[in-house]
Amino acid sequence: LTKCGTASLTQSIFGSEADNTLGPSPAPGHTNQVLNNSLIPGCVSEPTRVATLSTDDRIPTELLVNPGLTGPRYSGQILLIHKKRGLGAGKINGPGGRIDPGETPEACAIREIQEELCVTPLRPRPAGELRFQFTDGYSLHGYVFCADDIEGEPQETDEAKPLWTPLDAIPYERMWADDRIWFPHLLNGQEFTGRFLFDGDSMLGYEVETLPR
Repeated sequence: LTKCGTASLTQSIFGSEADNTLGPSPAPGHTNQVLNNSLIPGCVSEPTRVATLSTDDRIPTELLVNPGLTGPRYSGQILLIHKKRGLGAGKINGPGGRIDPGETPEACAIREIQEELCVTPLRPRPAGELRFQFTDGYSLHGYVFCADDIEGEPQETDEAKPLWTPLDAIPYERMWADDRIWFPHLLNGQEFTGRFLFDGDSMLGYEVETLPR
């Protein structure tokens, strides 16, 4: 992704230098934070909320297997991947990819893990919904699913290398910056929504809301 850090876009999301205002106060259940106020004209140290983000038609899904719930075969671990190509190549994240025309997010999550790791998730269920805005105008709207078990054994493919990871050793330093924000909710079995502002790989701000159980 191209880094451009457009000031006008940053100001439109976080408040302008002219009026020095912030967004409304966080609602109950939200976790809000601005990570680098020096990049945001007129922003003070108090947290602010990310405004509604636009989306495009390239919608990714992500599926996490055995997120610390009831998976019988791999207790205490989660199945991640080392991504080998495409957006985020070189990073660690969950299996996933783009929704095909006419495909549901759940069907996409199942297909993608089959293609990337040659396994089939059992009883996948929704876990979260994420929206991303980049300062160069690029935006994404994604869905997160989780499953407690799989059929088959994960295999490396041209797209991804499987990585069983202990739940107490998630390699956040090798993942997208937003993962450390919403992963704890996933591991706690708490459904969530999130919005994130990025400049390239750098996260500038976020809003996360947990949903009632």
